[in-house]
Amino acid sequence: MPEKILVMDDEKEICELIRLYLENEGYTVYTAYTGEEALRITEREDLSLAVLDIMVPDMDGFEVCRRIREKHFFPIIMVTAKVEDLDKIRGLTMGADDYITKPFNPLELTARVKTQLRRWTRYNMHSAADSDTIEIRGLVISRSAHACTLNGEKLELTPLEFSILLYLCEHRGSVVSSEQLFEAVWKEKYFNSNNTVMVHIARLREKMHEPERRPKYVRTVWGIGYTVD
Repeated sequence: MPEKILVMDDEKEICELIRLYLENEGYTVYTAYTGEEALRITEREDLSLAVLDIMVPDMDGFEVCRRIREKHFFPIIMVTAKVEDLDKIRGLTMGADDYITKPFNPLELTARVKTQLRRWTRYNMHSAADSDTIEIRGLVISRSAHACTLNGEKLELTPLEFSILLYLCEHRGSVVSSEQLFEAVWKEKYFNSNNTVMVHIARLREKMHEPERRPKYVRTVWGIGYTVD
């Protein structure tokens, strides 16, 4: 799946220019012209990286960076017209990973994005091998503790519900059929047990306070199965 990148800048021309260059590299790009809009995208989408301009109308990029870092760890590149060292230090202190000043060459920004994503991918691969936790947009699952939290609140899941959610998250990005899910969780042969799976998915969504029509985590792919992306 294409990596998702957020670009925040109050100058639409700059947003569109960056979008063009990054989409040419195969990335999915979301643009925001205010801090609030950027934060909404951050919560709605599973981002791989953010490019944040410091000077936006409602809140500066430092504050956006700080609030993103409360929940997320993907790379952040700060963009600004300022060149003062104190601004760079402040951005890095807030959790930014890199810094670029305007005017910049879009090819340089693209190269920096690629570099940060390579580092992030290698880190994640190493972390996945060493950690027993899965984190997806505020959803945290611990295999060893057999526990799950959503935005800091513990989910009271039955063992079956926990196993369903864990299996779907472990196969994130793929569509899991009802048959595959049933045989993996129940450890039994699938004999038209779609209703069983459907009922447990419904209970799981209810406990996660998922809206029926547009769930944020466990989505139904009609005629095929379920997916977490």
